[in-house]
Amino acid sequence: MNDNDQAARSARDVPVWTRNEVESPCVQICVIHPETRLCAGCARSIDEIGAWGGMSSEERRAIMADLPKREAAPKGRRGGRSARLKC
Repeated sequence: MNDNDQAARSARDVPVWTRNEVESPCVQICVIHPETRLCAGCARSIDEIGAWGGMSSEERRAIMADLPKREAAPKGRRGGRSARLKC
């Protein structure tokens, strides 16, 4: 086994460094809904998204716990054809 093989093997054996942080809920559908002011993808506010990197784990966990209760975009229809016919 040559030196390159040994170096490659030892690099594979070293565990990857990871952070012990709460992961971001981002799903890369970054659209802020004009009425709710929440991201349509992750349901965070623009302020929460901007501050995420500087938040403590406790702050992140609190937001993550609240996300399932949020409605990023209203589910109801805005009227469509029936609303136009009423005019």
